[in-house]
Amino acid sequence: MKKSRQMFARIAALMLSLTLAFSLVACGGGSSSTGGGTSTGGGTAGGDEGDTVVVGILHSKTGAMAISEQAVIDAEILAIEEINASGGVLGKQIEYIEEDGASDPATFATKAEKLVSQDKVVTVFGCWTSSSRKAVKSVFEDYESLLWYPVQYEGMEQSPNIIYTGAAPNQQIVPAVEYLLDNGYTKFFLIGSDYVFPRTANMIITAQVKAAGAEIVGEEYAAMDQTDFASIITKIEAAKPDIIVNTLNGTGNVSFFKQMAEKNYTAAEYPTMSFSIAEEEVATIGPDILKDHMVSWNYYQTTDTPENEDFVAAYKARWGANRVTSDPAEAAYDGVYLWKAAVEKAGSFEVAAVLEVIRTGEISFQAPEGLVTIDGATQHLSKPVRIGVIGADGLIEEVYATPEPVAPDPYLKGYQWAVDANIQPLE
Repeated sequence: MKKSRQMFARIAALMLSLTLAFSLVACGGGSSSTGGGTSTGGGTAGGDEGDTVVVGILHSKTGAMAISEQAVIDAEILAIEEINASGGVLGKQIEYIEEDGASDPATFATKAEKLVSQDKVVTVFGCWTSSSRKAVKSVFEDYESLLWYPVQYEGMEQSPNIIYTGAAPNQQIVPAVEYLLDNGYTKFFLIGSDYVFPRTANMIITAQVKAAGAEIVGEEYAAMDQTDFASIITKIEAAKPDIIVNTLNGTGNVSFFKQMAEKNYTAAEYPTMSFSIAEEEVATIGPDILKDHMVSWNYYQTTDTPENEDFVAAYKARWGANRVTSDPAEAAYDGVYLWKAAVEKAGSFEVAAVLEVIRTGEISFQAPEGLVTIDGATQHLSKPVRIGVIGADGLIEEVYATPEPVAPDPYLKGYQWAVDANIQPLE
């Protein structure tokens, strides 16, 4: 597989070289951007030659996930621009090549291979859904490249070529269910998009709920592009849950909550705990619809730290006063700064050297959410946990937070109910 990829990459690179050569002759010049992406700085895309270093940005600009992924793109660009303004990394300005995964795992894999084999980027910041991450995982492993993945996920994974800057399940899912159980909820209805994250998350939730003596009264999945939720809402009405745990993603969240609102259902009748609704989604769906519903993340725009005050101000100044920050955007922003810290400690852009210093467990960043540190053993972050409630203004107010950052436990080895349930990763 690796050999075939490399052969394909050599052929593609040769074809691209011929195309570019023709373009330079025809147009009398070239561009520092390749593959339809955007770049900053003035060098030539590819590696760390000259006075620039080139990274990849790989997210969905089109398709069902574009509603969520544009915010992480913007946060990564903001971090790159800030770093460039402060002198760059190891004396080099950062350029970026931006590719569109188009909400399609196969497209993500193709674009990832282009970035690492053809464009020779030194690292990639990218993906959102677990399906997209799993689609590119072997690409980064085969080419010994490095992906910074910014979104909370279901765990049950550890790759030597991925740094996970979003929450592991013990930093989002498990504490959210603990919070619900502690607050007297006993009848859980699970609804999610039909892919890896929701199905694995619901295996975890089911084991945790049953171990606590509570009940799962329904479990339903929707296709990523599904817009009609009438039958699922009917099943919710019949099951009469006291809490809905929601792992829908992308446009599915918009359709589900708007159709619940059309039936005049609010958080009073059917409260929800969501894992993929942040400020960006609240703005799209409508605060009036989502008011008083619950979410679980590690960061909110309202998080009270000096670093967050600066981050929110910078994000709004760059992208518009009406824009909101969110947990995935903040984790994406953190990833760029953590990469910078690792490169500077290594004194090199080489992936092997960067990973060597990461595995010391000494790479930290005073992030908007608080201090985050890359755990050298798992390549996940230690980070705080926060439960929030959506307000009428569209912002999320924290109602619970851990006093200290929580160490990552992606395989839930520290929970006996999870060990007993023998939860396995889905591919």
